[in-house]
Amino acid sequence: MTLKLLIAEDDRDVAEVIAFGVRMVWSDCRVRTAVNGEEAIERFAEERPDLVVLDVSMPPPDGFEVCRRIREISGVPILMLTVRDGTLDKVRALELGADDYLTKPFDHLELLARLRAHLRRASKSPSTPEPCIAVGDLSLDHTTHQVRVRGEVIRLTSTEYRLLEELVRHAGTVLPHRHLLEQVWGSGYLGDAHYLKVFVRRLRRKLGDDAERPHYIQTEWGVGYRFLPSS
Repeated sequence: MTLKLLIAEDDRDVAEVIAFGVRMVWSDCRVRTAVNGEEAIERFAEERPDLVVLDVSMPPPDGFEVCRRIREISGVPILMLTVRDGTLDKVRALELGADDYLTKPFDHLELLARLRAHLRRASKSPSTPEPCIAVGDLSLDHTTHQVRVRGEVIRLTSTEYRLLEELVRHAGTVLPHRHLLEQVWGSGYLGDAHYLKVFVRRLRRKLGDDAERPHYIQTEWGVGYRFLPSS
């Protein structure tokens, strides 16, 4: 199946360099570009891409708002580009549903490496033969990457699913921050603890969990997280 990529970036030179690099890795990739937020939303609806590279500082609506709108209808991997190096902006991007971000100027080889990682995560086959895992009222279907809570389907992004899967596979065991970062994001993210904090918040929100009285994900302060086996 042909890979489809949407690049939403108002700097045409940057967009062209990204597109060129992507086609060097995936020669048959279908690349579409947008130079403002409205066009990005239109292109997304038309193309339903497999990956999105989204600049924050576009003509309105900005990348934050475009990300929010995409997340209302899709779990497609989103990598955001920003000239802002502040942690609050990065956390805001992740809270709105982005899977990753890079600060400009960025290394194009790193961008391509991250896109490859997100594609692998999105298409990853189960490493064990069982078709599903069930813990209490929560179940994960490895074939469809579908999560159900009390029979209701909960829509997760590929990164959210991978994090939940890692926790559920080790239900009852505290998984250290570094373990989760390496297993879900990769060794290049070991210093980015805010990824983990934000994605755990996202999972709790979608599962209807309470950090103070957890039913699913328990925080072990200063150590990591545990999925409660009695949930």
